[in-house]
Amino acid sequence: MRHIRLAAVAALLTVSSIALAAPKHPHLVAAWQSCQRALQQISVAQDKNDFDMGGHAAKAKELLKQAEEELKAAAQEATENAGKKK
Repeated sequence: MRHIRLAAVAALLTVSSIALAAPKHPHLVAAWQSCQRALQQISVAQDKNDFDMGGHAAKAKELLKQAEEELKAAAQEATENAGKKK
């Protein structure tokens, strides 16, 4: 349960920056929200299992957190470069 609370606090801190991108980048926001749901489900699975799943669940959470950061950076980059052609 502690994992879920910590994840919720971290999510609230990041939500504010991602929420600013929502009107312009709804697909990036949706992808970020999917990462959040996946992290929550992995935390529940970890809490309900009596074994550590060989470290794979922890690794999956680590990778999802990296994906969240990349999505946040992508939204910021897209916002900063809106209107510029490649």
